[in-house]
Amino acid sequence: MSQVRVRFAPSPTGFFHIGSARTALFNWLYARHTGGVFILRIEDTDKERNNEAFLNLIYDSLTWLGLNWDEGPKVGACGGGDFGPYRQSDRGAIYKEHVGKLLAAGRAYEKDGAIWFKLLGERYEIFDEHRKKTVTKVKMPPVVIEDRIRGRVERMEDEDFVIVRSDGNPVFHFVNVIDDITMQVTHIIRGEDHLSNTSKHVLLYEGFGVKPPVFAHIPLILKSPEMGQGKMSKRDKGALIEEYQQRHFLPPAIVNYLALLGWNPGDDREKMPIAEIVRLFDLPGVNQSNAKFDGKKLANMNMLYLQELSPVEFATTSAASFMTSVETKPYTEAPHFSQVMQLAQPKVKSIEELPGYTRYFFTEDFVIDAKVREKVMAKGEPKARLAELIEWTRAVDFSGEAALAEALKKLAESKGLGFGDYQAVARLAVTGTNVGPSITGIFHVLGRERTLRRLERFFTTL
Repeated sequence: MSQVRVRFAPSPTGFFHIGSARTALFNWLYARHTGGVFILRIEDTDKERNNEAFLNLIYDSLTWLGLNWDEGPKVGACGGGDFGPYRQSDRGAIYKEHVGKLLAAGRAYEKDGAIWFKLLGERYEIFDEHRKKTVTKVKMPPVVIEDRIRGRVERMEDEDFVIVRSDGNPVFHFVNVIDDITMQVTHIIRGEDHLSNTSKHVLLYEGFGVKPPVFAHIPLILKSPEMGQGKMSKRDKGALIEEYQQRHFLPPAIVNYLALLGWNPGDDREKMPIAEIVRLFDLPGVNQSNAKFDGKKLANMNMLYLQELSPVEFATTSAASFMTSVETKPYTEAPHFSQVMQLAQPKVKSIEELPGYTRYFFTEDFVIDAKVREKVMAKGEPKARLAELIEWTRAVDFSGEAALAEALKKLAESKGLGFGDYQAVARLAVTGTNVGPSITGIFHVLGRERTLRRLERFFTTL
């Protein structure tokens, strides 16, 4: 069997959609699984909509996701190859040469300033009610597409079609096929919405006397129920890879989630290292039914990956979210920043919530939540507990969280109370809220002086 060669062929006409990322990923996975070649080809023939910023976004997004391309535009360590150019805008001479081949073979002709691909078969004329004119039809058998995911698909083509417009620009169908032929692509893995184009592509392959590659049309990504119905579009929330970069999601979490949008590893596992996904990925495991995007599942996957980071990795990754604000940027220089991040790591669901979640560790200017205060002060004798905590804080050993936890437990037992009787009012006094890491962990990171000052300050408000 010849070496597998797959390609991802985006257009630089908009932001990088999560569906495009999933298509790139499936091609990359199949190339890595088979020991094949992953090609990046830029379809930039739409001169009016092409944008270099969007092109760079494609490069940046693929690199961020870890989807390195073996052949394609040279960007960093990626790209190069013997089958270029890899941008369609640089391949005009190649397209012109192949148009000439079809014209010379009688498989193409000029009409109305355009060049048409000629179907083979008996011709007849019929009046088309929809177009209100007489058109020439061609009698020919259905075009058969043996799709690795969809199975046998038959589609009718009964009219010649344009391959070069009257303005001289070749159409998508034509350049797509020429690129795949000349780049020796063996497998075409793309979205199901391209299946309707494939019959024309098969006919073009036959016109050049070339055996078509293996086709595999992957399922669409649909909106989650709360977003509405239909295919996920670039306008939908959560549809753009750039958004997840800005929200400091972890690339391996996104890759893991996208791999499961339309592919099944054969069991119920969801979280898997990329090496394991590469080992298991194959086209028979790709589903026919459409996949539904679920932002909550993606967020949960990201949380699982966050919790697995080492404390150093987590602190380094977290710092990026603090650098986006003038207020929170200095927090990263605080001597206890790494301690705070280690304390918060098991509790947070995303990096983006960290600045707000941990703000009280870095400033004395935090707000006491009025609703939380009302709830805490309505239960038991919080003022008495706070007074006992102040005295306890002056004398207790602050050398470690475990020692603080044991000491607070003993204080509660000595009063015939539970740990929770002190925890709620203590948390309210030193953080202003009722959620967060363990209260003794907070005490330890803040230190005796800051903890005592906050407890006393809150006591004066009662």
